[in-house]
Amino acid sequence: MTTAKDFIDELTKFKSEKEADKLERFFKGNDGKTKAFGIKFGDVFKTAKSFKKMSLAEVNKLLDSDYYEIRMGAVSIMDFKARENKLSDEERKELYDLYLERHDRLNNWDFVDRGSYNIIGRYLEDKPRDILYELAKSEDVWERRTAIVSTYHFIKQGDLDDTFKIAEILVNDTHDLMNKAVGSWLREAGKKNEDKLKKFLDKHASTMPRVTLRYAVQKLDKATKEHYMKLK
Repeated sequence: MTTAKDFIDELTKFKSEKEADKLERFFKGNDGKTKAFGIKFGDVFKTAKSFKKMSLAEVNKLLDSDYYEIRMGAVSIMDFKARENKLSDEERKELYDLYLERHDRLNNWDFVDRGSYNIIGRYLEDKPRDILYELAKSEDVWERRTAIVSTYHFIKQGDLDDTFKIAEILVNDTHDLMNKAVGSWLREAGKKNEDKLKKFLDKHASTMPRVTLRYAVQKLDKATKEHYMKLK
């Protein structure tokens, strides 16, 4: 059985002086404890894929780490597990539960973006989605981000209602990384149904944060994009 220690030992082989500033470049949390080894994320993902059969008990140990890349490795292992089509519903629920139970350790935008739509969104595909609305109202920015990013799985299935409803809750969020997330997933939903995006923008374009609007209209034609941007 592979262990958390095995994973860490393998990962540390990729330490690089050139990656020493990773924390400053990417980590937007403020826990005062997170540190960086200095490992390229490509190497983190590659290593995580080779450890995807690791037990969730061992993955949970990785989430205890103060090292950025180790926690990224943990959520990546979970993500690779969640991508497996043959995974049972019980196994998906175990991943879902672990993600939510340890959300305090997933305290950066890239942890959420790496794991939430496969771990949370895919599990909720055929289930009630009340938890996303609870997360959307959380005081924790990363939980709010999970709420909107998880809907990407639904978007890919052409199921857009939750994306627009959750965006409605978050459209005037005060955090820049939420503004970008809401705009980005409105844009993705708009690729599937431009009329629904326009209806949302007709209601909110004049009052939503400019960065949210800018991201949301990225894939609209030039004239339509200019129309909405002028409403600000």
